[in-house]
Amino acid sequence: MACFPAFWRSKKSRSQIVQHDKEIPTISNVKIYSSKELRKATKNFCSGHKLGQGSFGCVYLGKLRNGQKVAIKVLSSESRQGTREFLNELSVISNINHHNLVKLHGCCIDGDQKMLVYNYLENNSLAQSLFGNAYSSIRLDWKTRVKICIGVANGLKYLHEEIRPVIVHRDIKASNILLDKDLSPKISDFGLAKLFPGNMTHISTRVAGTLGYLAPEYAIRGQLTKKADVYSFGVLLLEIVSGRCHTDPRLPLQDQFLLERVKNNADNSMQFF
Repeated sequence: MACFPAFWRSKKSRSQIVQHDKEIPTISNVKIYSSKELRKATKNFCSGHKLGQGSFGCVYLGKLRNGQKVAIKVLSSESRQGTREFLNELSVISNINHHNLVKLHGCCIDGDQKMLVYNYLENNSLAQSLFGNAYSSIRLDWKTRVKICIGVANGLKYLHEEIRPVIVHRDIKASNILLDKDLSPKISDFGLAKLFPGNMTHISTRVAGTLGYLAPEYAIRGQLTKKADVYSFGVLLLEIVSGRCHTDPRLPLQDQFLLERVKNNADNSMQFF
């Protein structure tokens, strides 16, 4: 048990959580995994299986009994999201099926701890390859970068225009774009996603997302629209084209912020590369 995260404390079984709470909705197309199965798949969530870490928890590589590789996202126990809200969100995500969005296989709920099981993508996140991570041997040529840009755009179009209710992701960024073995992009991490029921033009909500990718009007007024994702996507496009992060404190002050650099060089935009 030495490798297992310290925040796992609950003794409640999966059946106790899922079957005995009558207010929890049934999700027919989401597989429920046991905590025992996922611990075995990741060798007790050993650090050697850790793929990454974000604001919502850690992601581990797992190998199921049938030999299938999966990415297991262990949500932080500090999350305020309740079991009912968690499963309601799952019921929406489980119906999403698009080649530029990650595929959800199932979940595990054990007490206060919640886990999501996704398909495993061999080339990890775009951020690792794009920003020169020492552990990445991937070199993105222009053809591949164009394919990634178009793929992310297609994924957003699906979320914004092709399904109902509309889904606004709220956290489009390089680390949330995963790459498969063919370097095709998949939008991931719907932890901040919001639904737009009916014909609503905006939602007033607490501002959430990642600094540097937040649309100014959303950050200032807290009025969320699909344009928030479009703005974040624009920042991502600049990062893909330039090969640098939106903020780099290692650079001289006048060059640290990518958007400011682009704005200052608008008359001769190619020079900022």
